[in-house]
Amino acid sequence: MRIDKVFAVIATLTLAVAVSGCSNVEPWVKPYERDNLADPIMALDSDPVYSSYLQHVYEAREGAKGGEGAAGGGCGCN
Repeated sequence: MRIDKVFAVIATLTLAVAVSGCSNVEPWVKPYERDNLADPIMALDSDPVYSSYLQHVYEAREGAKGGEGAAGGGCGCN
């Protein structure tokens, strides 16, 4: 066999092994485990109410520029 054919066979087998590793049909997180991830203790915010308020203020101010995808004129009078 020539070097080109050996390289092609090795490359094909490597690609097949790599692609077969991505075809996992089982979900990573089971449905009964998702409630653990939705627990408020898993949030990175120490004060989610305050963070929500700041996000609302930011969206109201940057709404005219399109910041964070908020619709509106930016006056914050909703």
